[in-house]
Amino acid sequence: MKKEIQFRLSPREAFDEKVFEKKVLSELGLHKGQDNIQIRQTKRSIDARGRQVKVNVSVETFINEEPSSRVIGEYRYKNIENASSVIIVGSGPAGLFAALRVIELGGKPIILERGKDVRSRRRDLAAINKEHLVNPESNYCFGEGGAGTYSDGKLYTRSKKRGDIRRVLEIMVKFGATEQILVDAHPHIGTNKLPGLVKALRQQVLDAGGEIHFDTRVDNIILNGNEVIGVKTQEGETIKGLGVILATGHSARDIYHLLYQKKILLEAKPFALGVRVEHNQSLIDSIQYHCAGDRGPYLPASSYSLVQQTYFEGKQRGVFSFCMCPGGFIVPAATSPGELVVNGMSPSRRDGKFANSGLVAAVELEDIPEFAQFGPLAAMEFQAKVEKTAWKAGGKTQVAPAQRLLDFVENKESQNLLETSYQPGLQTSNMNEVLPPFIAVRLRDAFIAFGKKMKGYLCNEAQIIGVESRTSSPVRIPREKDSFEHPQIKRLYPCGEGAGYAGGIVSAAMDGERCAEKIMEKYGK
Repeated sequence: MKKEIQFRLSPREAFDEKVFEKKVLSELGLHKGQDNIQIRQTKRSIDARGRQVKVNVSVETFINEEPSSRVIGEYRYKNIENASSVIIVGSGPAGLFAALRVIELGGKPIILERGKDVRSRRRDLAAINKEHLVNPESNYCFGEGGAGTYSDGKLYTRSKKRGDIRRVLEIMVKFGATEQILVDAHPHIGTNKLPGLVKALRQQVLDAGGEIHFDTRVDNIILNGNEVIGVKTQEGETIKGLGVILATGHSARDIYHLLYQKKILLEAKPFALGVRVEHNQSLIDSIQYHCAGDRGPYLPASSYSLVQQTYFEGKQRGVFSFCMCPGGFIVPAATSPGELVVNGMSPSRRDGKFANSGLVAAVELEDIPEFAQFGPLAAMEFQAKVEKTAWKAGGKTQVAPAQRLLDFVENKESQNLLETSYQPGLQTSNMNEVLPPFIAVRLRDAFIAFGKKMKGYLCNEAQIIGVESRTSSPVRIPREKDSFEHPQIKRLYPCGEGAGYAGGIVSAAMDGERCAEKIMEKYGK
């Protein structure tokens, strides 16, 4: 017999397995040993709005009955070694999930990845952190798994219209992710766990007869009239297939330049730009959990989500928190020498000393009229200029410009900086001069508002580190609404974050699947 129950529990009751089991049995009027009873949580979310933190838990109980598998879908990957090929450019979540879906539908994916496999990437990441050397082909953004591999692994998305969220999460579980991602309201995997998942996905593609080529940058798209027939790599090799799924991520500027030079339709796209703000995790815990800084042994490191409308020269723009990383650290995310970009990540346990989050302001095209000369690449060129300014302010290395938070709001020079998780180091700078004026003003106003929403947030025991500029693609590669095909170039399928159609691991994975379905439906017969 199966029963479903909803509970509102204390953190200890929710996260201590023995106490949780005792609570459920008591609610059912049962005791251990009376019957064959198995209990599992199906949904769990933390409610910290009141003075006492509560955990909402949905529970399934099975009495004298074996539990069904949490993974309810069937994901079968037959051998497609001799099938028609689909070229997939990029091995991030969009590219990998597109490849798996192509296999399911009877096609052979050929993934071309400019960077290295996840293991080899580690050496290049170490070189950025320790030696300030940026490999433009292998870094935090480029390489197997894409930018998402070395990130917090956040799996929460609101993009329900883009595909089947449950399906994506179940596939992740099938290939090694913990089943807890099917339970938690805001699931995450963690930067320490993602490489193993990515390797398992890669192996499945290879086992089914697909191909993955690392250190293989696509330098040209081969056209026959208005139709893609293949691509050319940096080694001069021509690879042909049914079509091309372009899943290159939001930082592949060379691809945008290539498309622009070939007069393939592009659009400038609004994005967001700002800084990373870093607090002690204990301070965020004390604010969010209404405690003295010690959240206890059961609650996870707390997070926050903030948004504020701001005004500058009569224009209203939103400022919002982005990619909040509890117990995490800040990393250098530049993709070329001569630029400075920061991002955040955290391990699966989220047990680091610091909390960090992007705090970014929306940038509309009317905010940057001086870049209109660059046409569809206007926002990208603006983004690049800000990153170069930050690089200069940090001393022309990967040392990042930084300022204490309250000093920034009050436009004061910081005499010194705090301990940080950012390994390359910090340089005291007035971020009001590093950031474009319209961004700085909006961020200052927003931080004042955030300090009122979260008492203690706005203080000089926090610091901002810049710049956080790769929140999303500043360019959109257009596609038809129903077919997902480029409106001008046949057999070209813009996909994922780099094309402007996703905003995270899960939404990118779903978009990859849908692009695979569309190309196989039209050309895979």
